[in-house]
Amino acid sequence: MSEPPPSRLPSDPAKALAALRKATDVCRECPIGWNATQSVFGEGPVGAVLMVVGEQPGDQEDLQGRPFVGPAGRLFDRAAEQLGWARERLYVTNAVKHFKFELRGKRRMHKTPAQREVAACLQWLESEIDQVRPQAFIALGGTAARALLGRPVAVMSERGRWHTGLRGLPVLVTLHPSALLRGDPAERESAYAQWLADLALAGKYLA
Repeated sequence: MSEPPPSRLPSDPAKALAALRKATDVCRECPIGWNATQSVFGEGPVGAVLMVVGEQPGDQEDLQGRPFVGPAGRLFDRAAEQLGWARERLYVTNAVKHFKFELRGKRRMHKTPAQREVAACLQWLESEIDQVRPQAFIALGGTAARALLGRPVAVMSERGRWHTGLRGLPVLVTLHPSALLRGDPAERESAYAQWLADLALAGKYLA
């Protein structure tokens, strides 16, 4: 069952986002939605200058229905606090709105969305952008970067730089925080410091 964004949305952006949130919950444009607990839509104020885009919800996000509340989200919150960013000024969302996973015993293990699944969900991300109208983006990881830039992205070689997105808006590419959590523990502090330096480049939009 295909469930595109509503063709007629409320004129008020906050109400439009609420309608989009409800619509993503019943979207079955790709198979991911059949197994997820619920969709996980973005959070943040209309008119947020900076939109932070991750890959997809994780296990905790799927259960709670909120973005960036699992281990990776807490790492992002730590970085934002160190940079002096108030999370309530950011709009945080994911390129894919449902949690894709595979079962290993009783554990639900994250599985990277296929490109066709990312493409199916792009309509929802674009609808969010239309309502929030950010001035710039942070793309956390390759899936988010590809959705925003419209091309494959080699994150390790393109991180820490601004790129021009499909809408002509600046996109800062960096690692997803989950990549730091999966990395070598011996290198975690240096990797975190480099990631923090990447993120700091977006601070000019929150000054």
